[in-house]
Amino acid sequence: MSATLGVSSGAAGQAVTVYAAGTALTAIPLTAMTASVRRKPLLLLAMTAFLIANTLTAAAPGYAVLLFARFLAGVAAGLAWAILAGYARRIAPAGLEGRAIAIAMTGIPLALSLGVPAGTLLGQRVGWQAAFAAVSILTIAVVMWIIRSVPPVDQPSVARPALDRPAVERLPIERSPIERPGIVGAGRSSARQTLKVPGVAAILLVVVAFVLGHTIIYAYIAPYLWHAGLGPSTDAVLLAFGLACLVSIWYVGRGIDQHLRTLALTGAALFTLSVAVMAATQAHPVVWIAAVVWGLGWGGMPTLLQTAAGQAGLRGGPAVADTAQAILVTLWNAAMALGGIIGGLILQDLGAATAATAAAILGAISLLIITATHRNAFPTTQTTP
Repeated sequence: MSATLGVSSGAAGQAVTVYAAGTALTAIPLTAMTASVRRKPLLLLAMTAFLIANTLTAAAPGYAVLLFARFLAGVAAGLAWAILAGYARRIAPAGLEGRAIAIAMTGIPLALSLGVPAGTLLGQRVGWQAAFAAVSILTIAVVMWIIRSVPPVDQPSVARPALDRPAVERLPIERSPIERPGIVGAGRSSARQTLKVPGVAAILLVVVAFVLGHTIIYAYIAPYLWHAGLGPSTDAVLLAFGLACLVSIWYVGRGIDQHLRTLALTGAALFTLSVAVMAATQAHPVVWIAAVVWGLGWGGMPTLLQTAAGQAGLRGGPAVADTAQAILVTLWNAAMALGGIIGGLILQDLGAATAATAAAILGAISLLIITATHRNAFPTTQTTP
């Protein structure tokens, strides 16, 4: 990128920064502004904007156009990400909402574990423009699939009737003054209202700690592996990590509706253990095993955290649940950006092993929060919303 556009590597790297900024700055307000818009047209609008942004990126004649295109891509991706979990929950059969979210959100951990290496490889072999052009082609296919196959849903502010479920299975609903009688969650929900719903704030704290810890080490895994003497095997280690992520995603998808708390505890524990081992030793076989355990812990956590946020948010109604997802998206991207900065500073001043130590501390914090929040955020008894 830097060679093609005639800018420094650091300036080219700001394409990632403006993408994250586009998501972080607009996910919450756009979700609130579109609370009364039907989900299918809104999702198609977001995907179309994403298509335009990536096509413009591939054809960018200069640096300024590139930055604008990446910001637009971040805005579109943030909106789509914020509404996908709620969309999946609404069209799923009763009792399988968590599994539906797991299926719908599989792309996030897949992109983080496999998409980045694949895009890097394509960029090295063909050129960075080809990587963005490939994303545009895939986006066209997704848009066509949404048009043909994805069912529409009611207005997002209108909850599905709960008459077909026993009263003991329904979550308590906190109605705001702006809601119309007989409609749960009508109107918009502010971030402040959402954070007051029991369990939501704790889940978001886990998101920040867990994603920050993961990014601190993942963003600089190559320097760590070179420090451990595994530099030439970086691609193979990342492949092992990615395959372990796939196993984790599959396993979480099977049990998330019945065992969300247990799976979240297990994921946080596996992540914390793996990066703590990486901090303690750089022995080659141990690092390989730790990378696999890391993938097993990380792969299903995005789905678990989004499902937990959606279920906790439903105590305030569907609009609150959607706002909780938007806040999650914002904090997720902010934690990734901050993790890159903190990880770089640690790597420069203290070394790669210290970055793994910092990740382990943050993993332990997330594990402690999950353990402590057994009533609302990660309840011991799974409740069907």
